[in-house]
Amino acid sequence: MIDANVTAGPQNAAVIQDFARSELFDRTFQEGMELVEETAAYLDGAGRQESKQLSRNAALAYAAESMRLTTRLMQVASWLLVQRAVREGDMPPESACEERYRLGAEQVSDGGDLDDVDQLPVGLMTLLDRSERLYDRVRRLDRRMYVDIPVHDESHTVLAQFDRLRTAFGGL
Repeated sequence: MIDANVTAGPQNAAVIQDFARSELFDRTFQEGMELVEETAAYLDGAGRQESKQLSRNAALAYAAESMRLTTRLMQVASWLLVQRAVREGDMPPESACEERYRLGAEQVSDGGDLDDVDQLPVGLMTLLDRSERLYDRVRRLDRRMYVDIPVHDESHTVLAQFDRLRTAFGGL
C-alpha cells in the first residue's frame, strides 16, 4: 500500500524535477502515449471486429480485459502528464506528491482470473502484456520518487556530497 502521507522535501523535489527533465521520462512518456493511441485504435477497429467473433464467455472476458487495459493505460497516462506538468513548471514537484496525482491501485495491473482468456485475440493479448510491463515500470518509478525517499544524512556520504554540490551550485 502506498503511503498517502508522503510529502516531498527539498531533496525529493529535486529527484522529481530531475526525472521530469530526463531522457528516461521522454522515452517513457512517448511510449505511454503511443500505447494509449495504439490501444484506442485497436479497440475501435480490429479489436471490435475480433470481439464479435468470440463465444459469449470469451466476449465477456474480452470486455473485462479491455476495461482493465484502458484503466491501466489511463492511470499511466495521467501519471505521465503530471510529471510533464512538473517539467514544464505548471505544477510544483511537491504537489505531484499528493495522493490524487499518484499511480492508482496495483490491482489494475493484475491479470484476470477468467477461464476464457486463452480464447482472446492475439492483438488484445499483446496490448495487455505491453501495458502491464509499462505499468510495472511506472509503478517502480512512482515508488522510487514518492515512497522510497532516500534519507539524506552524513552517513550517506555520496548523497551528502551531491547535496553539497547542489547547494554550492545554486540547486543545479
